[in-house]
Amino acid sequence: MDNRRDVKAQAKVILDRLKQEYPEAACGLLFQTPFELLVATILSAQCTDERVNIITQRLFSKANTPEAVLSMGEMALQDEIKECGLFRNKAKHIIGASQMILLEYGGEVPESFSELVKLPGVGRKTANVVLSNAFNIPAFPVDTHVFRVSNRLGLVQGKTPRQVEDGWVELLDRSDWYDAHHSLIWHGRNICHARSPKCHLCAVRDFCETGKKNAD
Repeated sequence: MDNRRDVKAQAKVILDRLKQEYPEAACGLLFQTPFELLVATILSAQCTDERVNIITQRLFSKANTPEAVLSMGEMALQDEIKECGLFRNKAKHIIGASQMILLEYGGEVPESFSELVKLPGVGRKTANVVLSNAFNIPAFPVDTHVFRVSNRLGLVQGKTPRQVEDGWVELLDRSDWYDAHHSLIWHGRNICHARSPKCHLCAVRDFCETGKKNAD
């Protein structure tokens, strides 16, 4: 029990520091509706938010509803998103998700995790991104940045994103999930890079064995 309290205390210090470093940390994808965020998140796999935002700015001016996407058709959708990796599969998933949203959910993106993951192209991370950012429902998406930073810090470790997600969910209050998730992402993008992390600039390096070693 004492050890768990110590870990929770460390987590609070780490997240407080990261929130101070990134007070404006929020979703990097631009969207106006849950459907737009769903599409943008599907596109974001193996693609930067910056690139996705360029693509969706153009796409959403032509089609930003399930009906409009289906009217556009899969081949035209491929042309709109072809700068994005895996664009053929992503176009297929977006078309499939649009059909299912219209047929089974009255044209509205569902607001439950169990229903979201039924949609083509929607896995655990995408569902959690939509819940957290479009519906303000507490969720803890784990992308490559969250996974890397979490394992380096050592408070929450796992061999899979699900293990890391479960670790943070158990450790944090639900009210902290949103800020923690985004702070960890921004830290991964700005400081804790996969290669050549900027440990000398890290605000939490005293909690990180990699940071301590690299900053010496």
